[in-house]
Amino acid sequence: MTKPLPPSPPNPWVTKSTETVYENPWMRVEANPVELPDGSDGVYGVVRFKNRAVGIIPYQDGMIWMVGQTRYALDEYSWEIPEGGVPEGENMIEAAKRELREETGLTAETLTHLFDVHTSNSITDEWGQIYLATGLSEGETEPEASEDITQLKLSIEDAITHIEDGRITDCMTIAAVYKLRLLQLSGELD
Repeated sequence: MTKPLPPSPPNPWVTKSTETVYENPWMRVEANPVELPDGSDGVYGVVRFKNRAVGIIPYQDGMIWMVGQTRYALDEYSWEIPEGGVPEGENMIEAAKRELREETGLTAETLTHLFDVHTSNSITDEWGQIYLATGLSEGETEPEASEDITQLKLSIEDAITHIEDGRITDCMTIAAVYKLRLLQLSGELD
């Protein structure tokens, strides 16, 4: 039996005001004068995302599909599961199907919700969901103008090796690959 987590304590942070210091169609940056948990004053910066995140781990016959692309903020190429933003009002499963098709050309017979994730909860409120895509059919990709995507098909074991050697660093990808490995080890993945 799983040991339950203790109840959450009351929030010790006191927000005195909120000022938007930058905003674009995807996010807003806030500066929040606060009272810290120890009672002293400070300013906490927060990035508020207007989209939710979705990640899809396509799996078939012991192999997963990944995509590589240059991530502007990192100034480097990143190998990841297909991922994208989900505007408010768009259904998460429909968004997962859309992102999978756009980045890999794949369609899935089945999308299974694996888990929810906060990607960087110390400074952002970004929240997302990860899905397992199975029953895959290949088609044409539809990348966005900002995507320079390369596709790669590899085994779960090879993905884990690349995570452990530091070549795969995206947090949604790492979590999804290890979850898939757990499903494989427990016999829940064919």
